[in-house]
Amino acid sequence: MSVSELACSYAALILADDDVTVTGEKITTILKAAGVEFEPYWPGLFAKALEGADLKSIITNVGSGVGAAPAAGGAAPAAGGAAPAEEKKEEKKEESEEEDDDMGLGLFD
Repeated sequence: MSVSELACSYAALILADDDVTVTGEKITTILKAAGVEFEPYWPGLFAKALEGADLKSIITNVGSGVGAAPAAGGAAPAAGGAAPAEEKKEEKKEESEEEDDDMGLGLFD
């Protein structure tokens, strides 16, 4: 992450902490006041990316698992209970193939 990106992130956090709407102009004002050299497109990009996002809720929910994507295979099968059993069989086959490849003959053993 470049200094410009990091500075824009901090500026957006400052604005969110003060309950001020994050806009490109406000980010630019903070960066100029801090004496940060930045490319002129960064503040607009950050403002557009954060448009409609509640930064405070994002920050407070980091690592809480709220809204996290389910792990692979976590979805319920649509046609019945046969699909998970097939997946388990395939996983076992793949594991046994990997074990056969090793055979204890390593290059640096």
